[in-house]
Amino acid sequence: MASTADLILAIDQGTSSTKALLVSADGSVVRSASAPLGAAHPRPGWVEQDALEVWESVRLAVGSCLSSDDAPRIVAVGLTNQRESLVLWDRATGEPLGPVLGWQDRRTAERCAMLVAAGAGELVAEVSGLPLDPMFSALKAQWLLDEYDPDRRRSEAGELCLGTIDSWLLSRFGGEHVTEIGNASRTQLLDARRGVWDPRLLALFGVPSAVLGTVVASDGPFPAVRGLDPLPDGVPVLAVLGDSHAALFAHAGWRPGVVKATYGTGSSVMAALSGPAGSAAGLCLTVAWQLGGAAPTLALEGNIRSSGRTLTWLAELLGVGVDELLSTAGPSSEGVALVPAFGGLGAPWWDASAVATVSGLTLGSGRPALARAAIESVALQVEDVVAAVESVGGPVGTLLADGGLSRSTAVMQAQADVSGREVRRADEADLSALGAAQLAGVGAGFWTVDQLAERPRETELFLPTLTADDRRAARTAWRAAVARARGKTVPDAPPAPAGAASAEFGVEAVAASPTNPIAPRRLT
Repeated sequence: MASTADLILAIDQGTSSTKALLVSADGSVVRSASAPLGAAHPRPGWVEQDALEVWESVRLAVGSCLSSDDAPRIVAVGLTNQRESLVLWDRATGEPLGPVLGWQDRRTAERCAMLVAAGAGELVAEVSGLPLDPMFSALKAQWLLDEYDPDRRRSEAGELCLGTIDSWLLSRFGGEHVTEIGNASRTQLLDARRGVWDPRLLALFGVPSAVLGTVVASDGPFPAVRGLDPLPDGVPVLAVLGDSHAALFAHAGWRPGVVKATYGTGSSVMAALSGPAGSAAGLCLTVAWQLGGAAPTLALEGNIRSSGRTLTWLAELLGVGVDELLSTAGPSSEGVALVPAFGGLGAPWWDASAVATVSGLTLGSGRPALARAAIESVALQVEDVVAAVESVGGPVGTLLADGGLSRSTAVMQAQADVSGREVRRADEADLSALGAAQLAGVGAGFWTVDQLAERPRETELFLPTLTADDRRAARTAWRAAVARARGKTVPDAPPAPAGAASAEFGVEAVAASPTNPIAPRRLT
């Protein structure tokens, strides 16, 4: 008897692992598996991965997740991925020409500073919606091409392919070189509002258009699966989303007022827009997704470089596991402040020259205080970005949380305390994978976008316990610590990125509570 085709396979290719998720036609998670992925740091500030190991981690995760009985039941595949990381490969052989330059890689910081000093930041921010910063892909593209195709001869001849991780993985299936629009919007080479590669940005960074993939919508068309045993070749890929975009989709983030924070190696705070906008208040303008031939949905986003990585770093430094570190955190940081600017600070500061600092230490400071300071550094960085979103989009009473680090009750409670907001943690840990599965399910006819918006979402609620005075004191101390990390004597307000435009969008407010109603409003 033939098997019923009633399952979606989601692949989540992340910084430290690849996860595979099997989702049924009723939206429930049937099974999951993961495969670890390492990174190399050949020089200070350099972060590299092996493109073939990335592909192998996908194959291992899928092989561990699927049984031979499951494989024929897969209707479609949804893919989500780490974003700004970049790969260069040979179009004919499919072999990578160098390492994956990870999104955390800082080798282009000097070149970035030169471009900023030359005044290029205004053009980059105005067109791409992103501040000129080494985190994004354009400078990585320039470095890879300078290293492996310095005269650009092979790139201009179409012999090489340059792409983000989604593009690299899709290339393993065969077919045309394509890049999903949300991932493309993180390269600093795309006109975010028009959804096309911009010739001015390509010229600025020395990237020939022939080396880049065709920009396609988040629902394709994409090459069909090949080489993912035991999955049969030819299963369609019906959804591709960047990891933070996929998490927002799983939250039904197209609904007014939804602001989510994804807690992973780094963190992303994102809110979809109801209309066009310029970047503002230290935030990025990015393409959340594009569906069904409609115009792209834009979003405001703030990116934090180190959140979960801060905790793993401190755990490694102290010779303990992360779970043990979290469990031994004290009730107070005892005046210790940790600013994890290991590669500079991201949103809302965008200060590449900031350095990681630990301040307020005394001879009595121990692991409990340091652990608490690390936890609070995550929450305080997220709150800086949420406050920036609030400054341009109206009050944010509830923050939706997802990602691996959101499993920590200590981190979620700290977030509620320092923010003074409700925090609702998604019950499903792998929300990026689930978002990719949900969009693939739309393409497969399992459900509609409207049905996804109406679907109940189980969350755990965290309410603030700090007094308003204690919260103000904590945030004042944090601003002072950030100022020290940035080499400043006086804390200042978060800057807008160069070339930021005034907002022209419609994020609507979420009521803080029934006893403190905030009328939804539209900013124009």
